[in-house]
Amino acid sequence: MEKKSTHKRQFKGVIVSNGMNKTIVVRIDSVKTHPKYGKQYARSKKYHVHDEKGTHAVGETVTFVECRPLSKTKHWRVIG
Repeated sequence: MEKKSTHKRQFKGVIVSNGMNKTIVVRIDSVKTHPKYGKQYARSKKYHVHDEKGTHAVGETVTFVECRPLSKTKHWRVIG
């Protein structure tokens, strides 16, 4: 039997909201290239991240990793 991988996805982004209890919203910006025309364009995605102590402020850069589902939309937790 094969052993499951313990590798967890890890991202770095900027906090855009901290209004919820123990939850922050982190935005990740990326630059994509159009496959046919080659033009580069910006895309962003927001993640709900668990912040147990609630110490992080809007504008900070944080690193977060994947974890078990904590709520309907929250599957990430802060590590830095």
